[in-house]
Amino acid sequence: MPTGTTSTHLLSERRPEDPITVLSISPLESDHVFLQEVFGHSNWRVHGVRSGREGLAWLRQQVSPVILCEEILPDGDWKGMLRELAKFRERPELIVTSRVADDSLWAEVLNLGAYDLLMKPFDLTEVFRVVSLAWRHWKNDCERMHAMLPEAARGAA
Repeated sequence: MPTGTTSTHLLSERRPEDPITVLSISPLESDHVFLQEVFGHSNWRVHGVRSGREGLAWLRQQVSPVILCEEILPDGDWKGMLRELAKFRERPELIVTSRVADDSLWAEVLNLGAYDLLMKPFDLTEVFRVVSLAWRHWKNDCERMHAMLPEAARGAA
């Protein structure tokens, strides 16, 4: 899969009123619908795609600080997605979703660098909590990275 380093919508270009978009990568339309209902009342939006390839293509054009990714995808899995996300300048936080979430999967998710694991069926409160914390973590990392740039590079970033 191609890299996603070409996204032009960096944190430094965001305005406070801009909606935050969560990317949902799942072959199940019901996942996208549930997530849209969770965040429908807020300034957050959910964009749903069915495969990793579709998700990466979308991420090359848009910023999505948080991605919810089904454990197994039609064209790969969450580990492949995590490898591709590592190529992004402002790497989105990846939250893995699974119906068979157990301690060993949770440990693997955290050890390999994903943000967290959400068990399905989704719990509304837990989804909102985990996604909100992942967004905050992403935002803090981006701000820290931006602050470390030389003054001349900050304007160009």
